[in-house]
Amino acid sequence: MHYAKVENSIVTKVIVSESTYFDTFVDSSPGEWVQTSYNTHGGVHSNSETPLRKNYAAVGMTYDLTRDAFIPPQPYPSWTLVEDTCLWEAPVAYPTDDKMYTWDEDTTSWLETVIEE
Repeated sequence: MHYAKVENSIVTKVIVSESTYFDTFVDSSPGEWVQTSYNTHGGVHSNSETPLRKNYAAVGMTYDLTRDAFIPPQPYPSWTLVEDTCLWEAPVAYPTDDKMYTWDEDTTSWLETVIEE
């Protein structure tokens, strides 16, 4: 089982515990422990089981109690949160031409990444 320590809605620690009993690993510091699933991403469980809290928790993510979801930090101001996945989406879709791109917030567009050899 995986658990995230949440303090003021922010994940500060993620642990693995063989026990399902909170009293075997809970510390006395502020915050609460929330179960997370290593196999859950974007609201989908990789083994076709029930997804847990939209995304696997990581340090720095937000735990939104209302959505019961772990949400990564917003990568850019122009990106919007997709409610179904609790992941951020660029205002322009990533190109599908098999090239590499990076996001340019100034132009709100994808710029091709050129790798010099």
